[in-house]
Amino acid sequence: MKLAILSRAPHAYSTQRLRSAAESRGHAVKVLNTLRFAIDLSGDEPDLQYRGRLLSDYDAILPRIGNSITYYGTAVVRQFEQMDVYTPNTANGITNSRDKLRATQILSRHNIGMPRTAFVNSRADVRMAIERVGGAPVVIKLLEGTQGIGVILAPEAKIAESIIETLHSTKQNVLIQSFIAESRGRDIRALVVGDRVVAAMRRVASGDEFRSNVHRGGTVEKVALTPEFEEAAVRSAQIMGLRVAGVDMLEGKDGPLVMEVNSSPGLEGIERATGLDVAGAIIDFIDNQVAFPEIDVRQRLSVSTGYGVAELLVHSNADLVGKSLRDSGLGDRDISVLTLHRGTSVIPNPRSGVVLESGDRLLCFGRLEEMRSMIPDRRKRRAKVRKLPKEAQEALTEE
Repeated sequence: MKLAILSRAPHAYSTQRLRSAAESRGHAVKVLNTLRFAIDLSGDEPDLQYRGRLLSDYDAILPRIGNSITYYGTAVVRQFEQMDVYTPNTANGITNSRDKLRATQILSRHNIGMPRTAFVNSRADVRMAIERVGGAPVVIKLLEGTQGIGVILAPEAKIAESIIETLHSTKQNVLIQSFIAESRGRDIRALVVGDRVVAAMRRVASGDEFRSNVHRGGTVEKVALTPEFEEAAVRSAQIMGLRVAGVDMLEGKDGPLVMEVNSSPGLEGIERATGLDVAGAIIDFIDNQVAFPEIDVRQRLSVSTGYGVAELLVHSNADLVGKSLRDSGLGDRDISVLTLHRGTSVIPNPRSGVVLESGDRLLCFGRLEEMRSMIPDRRKRRAKVRKLPKEAQEALTEE
């Protein structure tokens, strides 16, 4: 396998470990500076140049995109995707996880446990938002902070309002989150590779510090995860569109609470705490996947006129309830079911004998008009563009 690690820090521990793990397995690997790529859109096919020269062929890339270059870095990753080069973390996945608000919005619709969160713009809405998340103390987070930077614990509502007002005055957007008292100063980092957790550690803050990040002086220890924590970590990474991710979770009284999904997790702390070859597990996973590069499904499936991807909800009074996919009539309407979501369970490529239940969500590919017709009480669409009202025509004539 010929692998490119996209990184601006070739001497960093994580980059060196990944490179060493790849070379020890007989792979050809290079560390390439993400900012030295030029995206070439002038030819018949998408291409890339590196340091002014046409880039040679690669089987896979491993993006290590820093927070400060998210926009350009994800553009480079997206170009590799268009060239059908395998990447465990897609451009969309990196973008989704990098923005804390966007990540929380995406995870919230998939029954992932998280601290109660609010996002407001107006000063008048701050007090109400604090109450909605459970009242003070609250945690205030900058949307794009990393390594614990931009995370503030406000002990009282008035202090929280003052901090948020100050940050808003500097054009900073913040999240307001409930403070999980039982997890104070501790969290769990699970390293997800593919569909499993390959290593996990507990991070413990130093002294009175409530942030447990190693960069803030926290200590680490190996931890054995329960199935509940493993499932939360793997599902969160996959929902984000990441196959290599560090998932940070709090130990809430009712189970795991996902705080963040990191698309470029550091390896030093978790390898030191667990003694496991995490870098090797990442390289082995990529090696097993290079023959099957992930693609943007919506982009590829929506190129046929009149066809597309949509999600259909099986309502309680729908004719589909109690019928198998075979007898549902979807196939006759030129609709294929790609995935069935039932509660927190996901059934990929469901068999024809699966019986549909109320509340099922079907991710489908098919004729758009047929799928639109299955939405109850839908608003009728006009086939033609309407003429301007007479009053508007007269106003145009006067002008």
